[in-house]
Amino acid sequence: MTAKLADYVARIEDLGQRLGLKYHPVDFELVPPSFMMEVAVYGLPVRMPHWSFGVRWIYQMVQHKMGHSRIFEVVFPGNPNRAYLVNNNSIEENCLVTAHVLGHADFSHNNMLFVASQREAGYHIVEQAAAHAHRIDAAIEVAGQKRVEEVLDCALALEQHIDTQYAINRSDYEAAPARGAQPDSPSAFQDRFSQLPGEQPAPAKPIRPPEPRLPPRPEADLLWFIARYAPAMEDWERDIFLAVREESFYFQPVFNCQIMNEGWASYWHARILREADFLPDELYLNAMKTHSDVVRPYGTDKQIALQVNPYHLGFNIWERVVEEAGLEAARQVMREEDDFGFIRNYLTPELARDLNLFVYEAKRDGEIRVTDSNVHELHEAILHPKYNFGAPRVLVDELKHDGTLVLRHDHETDGRGLDPSRGEKVLEYIFRVWRRPVRLHTVDARGNGVCLKIDREGIETN
Repeated sequence: MTAKLADYVARIEDLGQRLGLKYHPVDFELVPPSFMMEVAVYGLPVRMPHWSFGVRWIYQMVQHKMGHSRIFEVVFPGNPNRAYLVNNNSIEENCLVTAHVLGHADFSHNNMLFVASQREAGYHIVEQAAAHAHRIDAAIEVAGQKRVEEVLDCALALEQHIDTQYAINRSDYEAAPARGAQPDSPSAFQDRFSQLPGEQPAPAKPIRPPEPRLPPRPEADLLWFIARYAPAMEDWERDIFLAVREESFYFQPVFNCQIMNEGWASYWHARILREADFLPDELYLNAMKTHSDVVRPYGTDKQIALQVNPYHLGFNIWERVVEEAGLEAARQVMREEDDFGFIRNYLTPELARDLNLFVYEAKRDGEIRVTDSNVHELHEAILHPKYNFGAPRVLVDELKHDGTLVLRHDHETDGRGLDPSRGEKVLEYIFRVWRRPVRLHTVDARGNGVCLKIDREGIETN
């Protein structure tokens, strides 16, 4: 970091703290664009090796080359926060990015969802992910690349399927007596004693109740259930599942608070820059031009965007909340809400009209049609892709005595169907590690019940 940028970073941090931002220390580091691209693709500076990240890298590179994506910074919440800035950003861009990072640091330090996640997953996710990658490398040395990759295929296919209502280190289900256990037989002494005059025969001991259903209730945490109850997994396989689950706990608030978080960071970088009287006029103007590019509502070359820009939407909602209720009320919202409450409670019909937000439907022939909608439909259109990490909600319904795993798609709550080809592929992944029959109950496009089954004979649909 140049001396000039380091001076600006220190002064921006001081200003942010005087304006009320509270956060764990932030470690800033300048990195080359190639490193930033890898961080954006893997989600962390060092992460477990898997072919799917290569696919994501190609997609990200294509987006970048087409001008649809530019990465200014990446920040990882923790204690300390880790912030990476691209070394070929201009000094104006990195001044804005520094202020933006401080907004993120304040959000993750105070938002209840982030606080709970970091308390569970730990405050050093970068180091923890590196340790996971090291253990997986060790597993490859023992079991071979092919076997480890097959386990990772399954674990990463299920990485959205966690349940943050439970702790990361949750206990197994309460132990139950063996199914159909019989009462203890009396000893010879007890039998002779019972025959003495005046002795009443002892009442027969009741037969123990049958073993309760496993799981005792529908289980949403598929990664945990498979890691703890798969009948034939090896320890290194279970370790991979639990490592993927731990990282998913870290990413869950990032996903569920994206609009709030990016909007909060954008609000604060704009406010800090406005009040940073130590910045030269030209630097300030260029930085604010970058701000305008970040929070614009439209796509490249001012095309109408068919997806919401979280920076634009979040920034405008926060500005309206601060304007109407004050900064302290906004901070209270920031502490208590996630995107679901934020959008439903603070994206008003008036603001939606001001931002020209609308609902549209895309037909199979490629036609896109704008539809009349009320604000509730707009809220659900924005939030629908965010339910359950964007994945269908699938529950463990039953583990049968022969080891068959029964899964059930919660389509009524989910509000969506399953893509048959993807469902079959995930079942194939699960079967490789479960090594017993697996069934998945769902519905087809007409709402009729469907059961996908896989065993050693292959997969079939009933």
